[in-house]
Amino acid sequence: VIQAEAHPAADKLLVLLVDLGTEQRQLVAGLRGHYEPAALVGRQIIVVANLAPRMMRGLESKGMLLAASTEDHAQVILLTTERPIAPGSRVS
Repeated sequence: VIQAEAHPAADKLLVLLVDLGTEQRQLVAGLRGHYEPAALVGRQIIVVANLAPRMMRGLESKGMLLAASTEDHAQVILLTTERPIAPGSRVS
């Protein structure tokens, strides 16, 4: 995650700029209330990048991050790598 900030028009969304190795992409994710934007910068996350872009509250999201949550969504936990790895590495 290169950059993270609160979505200007949504209470539950964050806008992230992520490095995919060959390009940078904007993601919009429902993490607000679970993560502070500054705490996400520098973290490695798992991203699904082969999705069609989607507009979310007026901003384009070009992928989806992976996270696990409790049944009641009280906790949302980002999926990440065990050790550092190059941006853009494939998940298999």
